[in-house]
Amino acid sequence: MKIGIFGTGMVGSTIGSKLVSLGHQVKMGSRTSDNKKAIDWVKANGANASHGTFSDAASFGEIIFNCTSGFGSIEAIGSAGDANLKEKILIDIANPLDFSKGMPPSLFVCNTDSLGEQIQSKFPYLKVVKTLNTVNCSVMVNPSLVPGEHDLFLCGNDDVAKEKVKKILTNWFGWKTVIDLGDITNARATEMLLPIWVRLFGKFQTPNFNFKIVK
Repeated sequence: MKIGIFGTGMVGSTIGSKLVSLGHQVKMGSRTSDNKKAIDWVKANGANASHGTFSDAASFGEIIFNCTSGFGSIEAIGSAGDANLKEKILIDIANPLDFSKGMPPSLFVCNTDSLGEQIQSKFPYLKVVKTLNTVNCSVMVNPSLVPGEHDLFLCGNDDVAKEKVKKILTNWFGWKTVIDLGDITNARATEMLLPIWVRLFGKFQTPNFNFKIVK
């Protein structure tokens, strides 16, 4: 499958490398076509890896992963162009973290709105599925880094898109339990897990942990 990645940071490179290792063609997009991080990532990942602008990645990908920082997500997606995005699934991993006052970060949107909702509202022709944003990027693509059973969350307005994403999570990344919370308004809840995630990271001094829902 051809997949577009928005973002050249740790999340984008980890997701992209995993997808390439599975035999998919991946184009990493950034604001400019000569982004050094993207160039280095391509060199490290071989013939199925390529890079370009956000527009290039969106045009290339059958599915798109949004791995940009929360503050930059709307601008990045918008710069990709409507024609390149229309009717595509966008897997939104970004979180609305605000580091302007240092650590721990706050959320620049929460309670009555979410970044996932803002993306879906701004780009109604996209099929936005929010997931993977509650775990570290290494755990995203290798859940076995956390011993035992643990859970991942998913939400979005399009049931068919959610089912396709769920298969990606289980068949490609190895997740055993993916909980569908419902429509995209549930991104408020998963994004608001980040303040406790950050504090647990500080407590444990490792990002390799996750939540397990017991009922």
